[in-house]
Amino acid sequence: MGGREHDEIVRLYGPWQDHTPADAAALLSDYPGLWWIAGGWAIEAFTGVPRQHGDLDVSIPRSDASLLHEYLADRFDVWAADSDTLRPLVGQADTALPATCENLWLRRSGADPWEYDVILMDATRSTWHYKRDERVSRRTDEILWNTGGINYLRPEIQLLHKAPGLRPKDQEDFNASLPLLDDVARTWLRSALELAHPGHPWLTELHA
Repeated sequence: MGGREHDEIVRLYGPWQDHTPADAAALLSDYPGLWWIAGGWAIEAFTGVPRQHGDLDVSIPRSDASLLHEYLADRFDVWAADSDTLRPLVGQADTALPATCENLWLRRSGADPWEYDVILMDATRSTWHYKRDERVSRRTDEILWNTGGINYLRPEIQLLHKAPGLRPKDQEDFNASLPLLDDVARTWLRSALELAHPGHPWLTELHA
């Protein structure tokens, strides 16, 4: 999220605790489901180029939301963040989430800061679909890579998610990642952009 957006969220809903991928790995050390790190931390892990981070984006398949809720029971309150509204998930862990809900926010209590923003990705254990164009898909095990014992979203997948916003930091992440993408990743990103975001400015460099 951008600096102004982040400040407004803090003003409305309360502060956030800073965390790193290592913190998430400790929290989820025996979690039985699939999870990974997305966002700027995923780009930094791939490029090795330090960057500023407004938050830590932990991500899971949408189909595993109830599994994570159950795993965190008695440690974190889980809130559904949906279209500028927040709703606590109380009671049974299998509480149904609306299709529009894309994030779960975690904190230990109402008196504590928010700690984790969990992105619900349109994926099952077998298949991932791009949320803005379901024609773009891939096997779930092909969208991740591992370093230091932590799964990260592959750079070409993360760049596709960043492409519509095209904020300065998104362009910086693209510039840092592009020279390091192998031919397979570069070709995949080019094809995905041509399908989902035809005419995107990154296509010129990907065709070069």
